[in-house]
Amino acid sequence: MRPTVIRLFLLCLIAILIFGSGEAKAAFSGPRAETASEPPTIVLGFVGGFIRHDDPNHSEVQLAERLRKEYSAGVVVETYSNHRGKKVYRRILELLDADHDGVLSSAERRSARIILYGHSWGASESVTLARRLQRDGIPVLLVVQVDSISKIGQDDQIIPSNVAQAANFFQEDGLLQGESEIRAADPAHTQIQGNFRFYYSGVPYNGTGYPWYARIFMKAHTQIESDPKVWNQVEKLIRAVLSNPMESGSVLAPQKP
Repeated sequence: MRPTVIRLFLLCLIAILIFGSGEAKAAFSGPRAETASEPPTIVLGFVGGFIRHDDPNHSEVQLAERLRKEYSAGVVVETYSNHRGKKVYRRILELLDADHDGVLSSAERRSARIILYGHSWGASESVTLARRLQRDGIPVLLVVQVDSISKIGQDDQIIPSNVAQAANFFQEDGLLQGESEIRAADPAHTQIQGNFRFYYSGVPYNGTGYPWYARIFMKAHTQIESDPKVWNQVEKLIRAVLSNPMESGSVLAPQKP
């Protein structure tokens, strides 16, 4: 019986060596990677308050739809609730992972082309998201705030240094007023396109999709969200960056009363 036991032992040892080596090699080399592609330009909008992320009555959603139709290739345009910051962060990491290996390389981080915009809490969430991306070494091309209202624990006034350009649109005619001045944490890295004030005192109400109490108590705050003059300028800024992400310089004229 001893020779038989020895032969069985040797066969088992050979099998372990052969198949074990194969497993080790497969584990080391990892799964077959998909062909890496250029990550898309990412344009993300945040709606304000408790508005549904795809409510077509609101300017953030309308702007996204226009951009989505025109920039169908190589550009991802999406809108989100301002309460979904963590989800949006994970979505950005997913889009930047060009080789789909689950890990962002330095090259994938550096190649990021991201534009963020929003109204009210959504504007503040845009700055908060940009600051989170900064911690990961991910640059942001542009952040646009429309009547930004910061949540508890957020800072919507200081723009982090990973943001190349930022612009702020606000009003001071109502009970609820947006941030009147944004500043760069590092002016050498961030260009503030401007803090543009709009005026709604005595202007007929133009807001759509808001409940009665918002129209009464947040009249001007909702008017700026529905003002085509504001969103034409927001769109102009975004389109300028989409056309040439490496070029900076103001494309807007100062606002007058």
